[in-house]
Amino acid sequence: MLKILFIRAEWDEEASVWVATSDDVPGLATEADTLEQLSAKLESMVPELLDANGYPEGPDVPFELLARKLSVAHRIAA
Repeated sequence: MLKILFIRAEWDEEASVWVATSDDVPGLATEADTLEQLSAKLESMVPELLDANGYPEGPDVPFELLARKLSVAHRIAA
């Protein structure tokens, strides 16, 4: 059974981009404007980084992308 790799995506308010990092994928640090763009970027980056780090080969590399963004909702004064 293939291990599912865990990747974190956090919103960088200052840079206005999603930033991805992972303890499971050595060297992974990338960013994109949207989560969709980030996921597409990861689909090519993750296998390349794993190959460079000697990860066991296989045709598929499953990963879970968990996104986190802090937001503030404002109440309308009554």
